[in-house]
Amino acid sequence: MCCRYWADETPETWAIVQEMERSPLTPRWEKIAGVKSYGEIRPTDVAPVIAPDRNGNRAVFPMRWGFGSLSQSAGRTVLMNARTETASSKPTFREAWERHRCIVPASGYFEWEHIRGENGKTRTGDKYLIRPKDAVMTWLCGLYRIEEGLPVFVILTREPGEDTRFIHDRMPLILPEECIDDWISPDRDPGDLLSRSLTGMDCRKAMVRT
Repeated sequence: MCCRYWADETPETWAIVQEMERSPLTPRWEKIAGVKSYGEIRPTDVAPVIAPDRNGNRAVFPMRWGFGSLSQSAGRTVLMNARTETASSKPTFREAWERHRCIVPASGYFEWEHIRGENGKTRTGDKYLIRPKDAVMTWLCGLYRIEEGLPVFVILTREPGEDTRFIHDRMPLILPEECIDDWISPDRDPGDLLSRSLTGMDCRKAMVRT
């Protein structure tokens, strides 16, 4: 699962935010929900996302995190994640998996440790900030669609690698930077890129629970 991620103010993220601010969608989102460029990004926040423009070139757009129409989202849970294993067959995600893939730029993502007790119940432990080893940026794979004339996205998840298995039984699908253009291209088979996904992660506690 991925329910929070983090964006530091760095030269890399600054360039992405600058491009997003030139999008004509930015003032539209600002009027409705505001746009969050840095800090902790949560579901229903509007943030920078990389996707192809009308000419098929890489571009940055503001998108809201979560599938679920704007008119229905108040007081209702939106879909924030999609499973990589089933996205191609689920009616909700099938078209986006085939034609509308995106990359969510981040400095890392957050996950809370899930601890199973002797009674079989799971309790929440420490909060971790997780990012690929030796990487400046974390390129989260997602899907997007248009709702009421504006783009929204979900983040894809997969089984965890060995570095994160002790925290949670899911992790985001993350690709190296050189795969971005292939991932967002509607002409590519996304299944061909899954073997390139990154699982070697640095995990550090972001918050100690008392």
